[in-house]
Amino acid sequence: MADRPLNIFQVAGHAMSAQLVRLNTTASNLANAGVVSGSADTAYRTKKPVFRTEFDSATGLSSVNVESIVTAGNPPTKTYDPTNALADKDGNVYEAAVDETRELVDMLETSRNFQNNVEVLQTAKSLILDTLKLGQ
Repeated sequence: MADRPLNIFQVAGHAMSAQLVRLNTTASNLANAGVVSGSADTAYRTKKPVFRTEFDSATGLSSVNVESIVTAGNPPTKTYDPTNALADKDGNVYEAAVDETRELVDMLETSRNFQNNVEVLQTAKSLILDTLKLGQ
């Protein structure tokens, strides 16, 4: 993993970075909900981050990193709409199949996970400060 052992601040920082990527992909998915395209190949597809855990044998701590961002979910929905300027030669348009409810739930879960890691950082900081005060 790294040359130096992980500490709790690095673990929480990695988790917060991963949640930020997750939040950004969710926001992108929501922003593209209902967007139409002239072909199934160019239609927007839902994006999801793939996480990878890494174990630090020196400390016994695990952290998370974003390995990649992949397309997921249902294929675009084909609709016959010959009046649409983006329609293909057969009069079809392809709408991004973004499940807005699922994305909103993911956004809520992501923000809660991010907040949990902020609390971890605050607790660790308080414990370190309290420990330092013991020596006074």
